[in-house]
Amino acid sequence: MEKGRESTLKDAHALQTKIGRFIEDEALLKQGEGVVVAVSGGPDSMALLHLLFALSNSYGWSIVAAHADHGFRGEESAEEASFVMSTAAAWGIPCFVTRLDMPAYLQQHGGNPQAVSRERRYAFLRDMAIQVGATSIVLAHHADDQAETVLMRLLRGTSLSGLGGIPVRRMYEPGIELVRPLIRVYKQELLDYCEAVGIPYRTDSSNLDTKYTRNRIRLEVMPFLSRYEERLPETLNRLALVAADENDWLEAQTREVCKSNITFGDGEAAWSAQWFGGVHVALQRRLIKLILSYLKYDPERVVFERIEHIRSFALQGTAGNALLLIEPSLTLRREYDRVILHTMVLPTGSYCYEVHEGQAELSIAKTRTRLSFLWLDRAEAVVGQPADDEAVFDLANISLPIYIRSRRDGDRMSPFGLNGSKKVKDMFIDAKVAARNRERTPIITDGEGRLLWLPGVRRSSLAPVTEETKRLLVMRLYFD
Repeated sequence: MEKGRESTLKDAHALQTKIGRFIEDEALLKQGEGVVVAVSGGPDSMALLHLLFALSNSYGWSIVAAHADHGFRGEESAEEASFVMSTAAAWGIPCFVTRLDMPAYLQQHGGNPQAVSRERRYAFLRDMAIQVGATSIVLAHHADDQAETVLMRLLRGTSLSGLGGIPVRRMYEPGIELVRPLIRVYKQELLDYCEAVGIPYRTDSSNLDTKYTRNRIRLEVMPFLSRYEERLPETLNRLALVAADENDWLEAQTREVCKSNITFGDGEAAWSAQWFGGVHVALQRRLIKLILSYLKYDPERVVFERIEHIRSFALQGTAGNALLLIEPSLTLRREYDRVILHTMVLPTGSYCYEVHEGQAELSIAKTRTRLSFLWLDRAEAVVGQPADDEAVFDLANISLPIYIRSRRDGDRMSPFGLNGSKKVKDMFIDAKVAARNRERTPIITDGEGRLLWLPGVRRSSLAPVTEETKRLLVMRLYFD
């Protein structure tokens, strides 16, 4: 064997050893696990498939190749799919191929072509992992991809987490993880490996199309900036590595602070405004971002301006109540010292329900509340002090039917034990009822429109239970 060829094969073997050691050090793949490898047909993914294939005997991995034909490039796309299948077959690797026909899909559903294609491609890879019982999906992102990603995010404006670039690993969904064993390997190393081992590959013509931002970064911006920093890819990768490690540490600290100071309920998070004001601004931003992720808020909409909007509102004075509708599905409230961020959609429009004697229950879907009704003879009832969410009335002094409706401007009630009437709005304020519950609390009137009860606040002076009472109505409110 000629010396140059021997040296080249030695380099190829060294890359295999390097990848195997990196997988071990980062615990990316377990011994003997099932692995789905995403293969486009380009040099990066073909090198990845061969590297894992070469290492599989030592690690006992069960490898499956998966290729998604997006259908953007007609015959070229179809030929790539056929090429991946035939090469995988020659290596003895099972291969699954799907045709997504993205042009037709986008014409019908719309959306950003790259984003939607990625979403559907990843869904296919997930389905393949489930089908073959694999726990990892291996992707061919490499060090040059990482450098381009960091630079692209810098140009757009990003946080420390964004500077961390593409993660080495990420849980896609419970039981399935995305891993990137080539993230420390540069493109040229992969090209050299393909040449040394004789790995065929295809070149995607769209990689030269500068209408795509990433292509412009790779083909125009990186070469230009390399005139000022010869080792630009290495510099950007070092920045990504340091930023990712520091971000991981800060994220762990944020989770600890969150655990100790923020309470989570059904679609909401609450914390003390006074405590939040004493937290460093960097931690305030991280906490808001973490809270939004816990509330399953779309990460694509967690932009800097939105975080600052929430942070600024949360730091306002503590007197009274305030409401900020960030968008229809995200609301921020200030209730004295409490800040509540929730994803509950507030009820829109008015409602009014009739309740006739004998009816046992009424559910109000808009407000996620429920009322129960007991119609009792005095002999059946045990009359004591009702709870805040319960009220008892003398049926003889109530005009039926009962009406359950939404609040209206100018609503007034004559509270039990007080002279005169009072605005419902003022009664809520005096009782310090959480603003979100004011929207959900129904108004209870009798058939003449007289306000009987404001659940959780006060009952009216109408129809009190006395020694002469023969029949009673017991009402109770539940927040579902």
